[in-house]
Amino acid sequence: MNSSFRTAPLSGLVEISLIPTMLAAVMAVLPYSALGQTRSDAPGSGLVNPRAIVFNPAAGKVYAVDTNHAAVQIYNDALHTSRSVRVGAAPVSIAVNTASGRVYVANAGDGTVTVLDGASDEVVATVPVGPHPYSIAANPVTGKVYVSHTYADHISILDGATNSAASVKAGSPDLLAVNSRTNTIYLLGYEGGTVTVLDGAHQTMRTMEAGKHAWGMTLDDTTGKLFIGRLGAAGVSVLNDASPAAGFLPAGAIPGAIAVDPKTDTLFVANYGDNTLTIIDAHQGRAIATVPVGNGPQGVAFDAARNLVYVANTHGDSITVIDRASNKVVATLPAGRSPYALAVVPNSTKLYVANGAGDESSTVVDLRQIRRAGI
Repeated sequence: MNSSFRTAPLSGLVEISLIPTMLAAVMAVLPYSALGQTRSDAPGSGLVNPRAIVFNPAAGKVYAVDTNHAAVQIYNDALHTSRSVRVGAAPVSIAVNTASGRVYVANAGDGTVTVLDGASDEVVATVPVGPHPYSIAANPVTGKVYVSHTYADHISILDGATNSAASVKAGSPDLLAVNSRTNTIYLLGYEGGTVTVLDGAHQTMRTMEAGKHAWGMTLDDTTGKLFIGRLGAAGVSVLNDASPAAGFLPAGAIPGAIAVDPKTDTLFVANYGDNTLTIIDAHQGRAIATVPVGNGPQGVAFDAARNLVYVANTHGDSITVIDRASNKVVATLPAGRSPYALAVVPNSTKLYVANGAGDESSTVVDLRQIRRAGI
């Protein structure tokens, strides 16, 4: 599962005026060693949502939001084709039900979720959910879809069978993660500190403490561990349902985006503040490598088939490629403007990238360039 650093959302867009105050607070609590190498500019300059681009394994397609054109760009990787499908106003995030193949698009501009058929790409429903939906996640086992709302005190829950929606009071979460094996939904607010844990079967809730300045969130579907980037603490909190207290793994300055290799229990943490990637052995609880990447990394993904890590450098308009065997950079590939989220298709020659600026809302990167760069 991929993750991405994001700023406080407003209708799915970055509210730039809020960032200086927020970042000043973060800088005040950063360790002295981190402050010496930390960026002074604010993270994010456009749309930043970790679910802005996703791969649908049931259909073999990639879906990317095109916020400015109220559309979703759909790439058929096997056929090497793409098409644009109209959805609601200002789409910001996407979820896939891997069992049914249906695709759910949260539209921040008109308070709806668009439901797409994964086979035909046709719109099968438009479901009103309330103002400013932001993040969205699906449980393929139960068919339920969960939607957060910016600056709201509730989440919406869609029934995939009927396309009806209900509202549940759940604090003010932004990011969502779903453990389909346990039917557990994790809700994290951008201000951080507390994770709300929703029992999907009984709709009861409890809380887990993640520590101050919690930001990006990634769930390891295999182990059930929840990893949360902590900006001010320069590290990652580790939450586990079996343990009442959160663990902590040191990383770099302003860690936000996190990817995981579940087979080796390895984390890849993009550190926006010092332009590095920290590779962490989560089982042993220690960093095993720190790799320099591009300017302003805000997205990261692990490619298990190729044993590569991709880092989206938002201020560098590039993708850094790291070989896991050596933990070294093997290529820096051009992307669109302000790349911030990634979708990996297993055994594909392409990497799909969501962009936060420019004329192209998403970019297809040719991975065959990596061989020419040294692999």
